[in-house]
Amino acid sequence: MEHSKWLATVASIWIQCSCGASYTFGIYSAALKSSQGYDQSTLDTISVFKDIGANIGVLAGLLYSAVTSSSRFGSGLWPVYLAGAVQYFAGYFLMWLSVTGVIDRPHVWLMCLFMFMAAHAQTFFNTTNVVVAVRNFPDYSGTSVGIMKGFLGLSGAILIQIYHMLFDGNPTTFLLVLAVFPTLVSLALMSFVHANPSNTSNDKPHLNRFSLIALSIAAYLMIIIIFQNVVTFPSWAHILTTTILVIMTLSPLQVALTAQRSEQRSPSPVMAPLITTLEDQNEVEMSPLQAMGTINFWLLFLAMICVLGSGLATINNITQIGESLDYSTVEINTMVSLWSIWNFLGRFGGGYVSDLFLHRYGGGRPLFISLTQ
Repeated sequence: MEHSKWLATVASIWIQCSCGASYTFGIYSAALKSSQGYDQSTLDTISVFKDIGANIGVLAGLLYSAVTSSSRFGSGLWPVYLAGAVQYFAGYFLMWLSVTGVIDRPHVWLMCLFMFMAAHAQTFFNTTNVVVAVRNFPDYSGTSVGIMKGFLGLSGAILIQIYHMLFDGNPTTFLLVLAVFPTLVSLALMSFVHANPSNTSNDKPHLNRFSLIALSIAAYLMIIIIFQNVVTFPSWAHILTTTILVIMTLSPLQVALTAQRSEQRSPSPVMAPLITTLEDQNEVEMSPLQAMGTINFWLLFLAMICVLGSGLATINNITQIGESLDYSTVEINTMVSLWSIWNFLGRFGGGYVSDLFLHRYGGGRPLFISLTQ
């Protein structure tokens, strides 16, 4: 299948499914705390650097703009993914070396740096995948962003299922999984992600199929997470359920193949002027300084500053919340996994529902920031 926006979408979905390790902090935070002799205040300090890294995407945006405006890299976006992959591996691998005692116990500020690098890498993947999705589907940007951000939310639960299958009960090894698995996935798929909008008016049905797959995966994960909390899963059950999960995660490729064949059979010349116009509009990228000169930038900035903190505080302290309620390790892991499901629903729902209201009723997207808060 030639490089198309559909193949780019699938590659982006798979990268998103693997790179949301910041949402799994509750799995390994206790091991990090005990191995390094941290108190809760020190662990909170380190988690703050995780939050800063995961939410400061300025460098990722600047690199994306530099790559897309330069002819040196053609249409490839691999430098952005490579920058993320290097940070991802370095951050989690150095944390793993520290927790296992392979290297001397680092100073707290150095561990903060490791955590920052690991989380900051996520912005390079997420920024590229979301921006490419918006450029490829300008008429349904809310839906496409919801799909990308939704799969990022699900990635925490997906990574935890892989952990249960391979290294259940060994959170230290989970750090090594986080260093290797997302890095290899992004390196393998980065060459397939391109901004390549095509002349078609039939995007929505195929995007709806991607959405249905995401919802199905979320429902499946919630079911098996609840079962894992109720009964003890033997090894074969972990292997079976994770294999089914992997197959479901691979299923977007079939949607892409169908969409690609549909485009090739029925090109839409009537839409060509519209698509051209949308592409032209899409090419206008304000520079960061220009964006900072607009009232919309600062209103969104203020909204994000005010509303993101409560969710991040919960993610960082979810293990301690569980311990305060005398939850077992299995129950705490269940809380972390279920948080990923709710994370998915909020991200996906925000994009899909806002698109629905925009197209049907002309409702603005910022309205949903207020409603959800």
